[in-house]
Amino acid sequence: MLTVRGLAVGFRSHDRYTPAVTDIDLDVRPGELVALLGESGSGKTVTARAIMGVQDPAAVVAARELRLGEISLLDLSDEARRRLRGERMSMVMQDALSALNPVLTIGDQIGEVFRVHRRMGRRQARARAIELLDIVGISSPQTRVDDYPHQFSGGMRQRILIAMAIALEPELLIADEPTTALDVTVQAQILRLLHDLRGRLDMGVLLITHDIGVVTEVADRVVVMRDGGIVEAGDADRVFADPQMPYTRTLLASAPHPEPARILEEPIEEPDDVVLRVTDLRRSFRTGPAFARKTVAAVDGIDLHLRRGETLGIVGESGSGKSTLARMIVGLETADGGDVVYRGRDITRRTRGPRPPAQSGIQMIFQDPYTSLDPRMRVRDIIAEPLAVTRTGTAASRRDRVAELLELVGMKPDMMYRFPHQFSGGQRQRIGIARSLMRDPDILVCDEPVSALDVTIQAQVVDLLTDIQDRLGLSILFISHDLSVVRNLAHRVLVMYHGEQIETGDVEQIFDRPQKDYTRRLLASIPPLTREERGKLTGPFAA
Repeated sequence: MLTVRGLAVGFRSHDRYTPAVTDIDLDVRPGELVALLGESGSGKTVTARAIMGVQDPAAVVAARELRLGEISLLDLSDEARRRLRGERMSMVMQDALSALNPVLTIGDQIGEVFRVHRRMGRRQARARAIELLDIVGISSPQTRVDDYPHQFSGGMRQRILIAMAIALEPELLIADEPTTALDVTVQAQILRLLHDLRGRLDMGVLLITHDIGVVTEVADRVVVMRDGGIVEAGDADRVFADPQMPYTRTLLASAPHPEPARILEEPIEEPDDVVLRVTDLRRSFRTGPAFARKTVAAVDGIDLHLRRGETLGIVGESGSGKSTLARMIVGLETADGGDVVYRGRDITRRTRGPRPPAQSGIQMIFQDPYTSLDPRMRVRDIIAEPLAVTRTGTAASRRDRVAELLELVGMKPDMMYRFPHQFSGGQRQRIGIARSLMRDPDILVCDEPVSALDVTIQAQVVDLLTDIQDRLGLSILFISHDLSVVRNLAHRVLVMYHGEQIETGDVEQIFDRPQKDYTRRLLASIPPLTREERGKLTGPFAA
């Protein structure tokens, strides 16, 4: 179905040519799912866009052979290539929110495919859009077809992109990180949908991902990329059972594997052993138009405590209230009711205004390392800012402290003079960790700190947090939808659903002996660790 031989892509700028991918060979057969696996920057998306013909204008594409079935894509004009897209080949982009037009309804966007390629009228195209929404599992498609992208969750938006991509039943579907940053339950739904569709339509799928669990579950063959080239390729069973290349072995070893539960040493019976106690914490939001406002309980009566040196994992789907809870504890959000007590002092923020001074002992690490750092500031000023705004110390002492913290998080002190865009995602997250440690906090609140990172970088950041905790005696609230990471890092786990506290317990009890149905469903959605376990997320269509 797809034949690629000797594909090379580079970018030309100011008479300078920078290669991005070189000498790529791959095939996709009807009904087959081929996984393109690798870290960010390995060239996966550049390869996919070159195949689709939607590369950057500055890109230079060359290949010995690039064929879709019997058609040579290299010989086609831009107009002929455009007619193929949607008809015979389609692509699902990674970021569904930015890929959808915010000012058009979902029905208009899906219907456009039929109006352009099939010359359908608006009413007929709308009817087909409703059928597709039903196929991809959107409930009440007759009413939701008139909704806008912002009215859907992340998983639903991803389903809508898939509906647009399969509208004309293409032979080839390229899915670029379709499950990145999605909850495990939504990820399982998307994988099941892709698996179902390729079986139903005999469609070849090229799946781009850095998630080894996803590849373990659905791939027939695996192509491993690094630095713009193919490191290893072959049958998925063979690659997982007997990887030939050191990089492949390193990549597979980076996937989180269950380890013995972390056991916190018996606490010293002192009053300050519990550093944080939250009691009946609540927060609601008003939504909807002025004439029909609704009150939604984002956090509804949460109780928790955190001991010195302990990591409490908070898990749940998007919309469960995890981030709102974290922001109230840190003081970035006001509370409607309940108490946040830090070292015996009530620091609950109930009105707008400055944070209570005591809250400087609780610092936050944000989810996105790309947007949480000011691009106009040097790393030195970003990390030193918590002391600079309070005029603590001298410029020289703050600079020395920055150097000390950079070394603590595994970076060189002279990197403080660079800007954020000069670092990788993992390095930026290390800078964010260094900034959070500037005020010598007792507690770190980590809000999805590894969800946007590659699996190898995830492992490095998790190891770094564990090492810093052991060295500094920190307590950590670790919020994540990646249950495999939580299992390896946390001592205890709190499960949230629709703002409520479903279950709390030790890691071993939550993962091995869950008491609630929701917790069991959450755990059942974790991607398999080995090829022998595959099939639990894709049901009867599993290979």
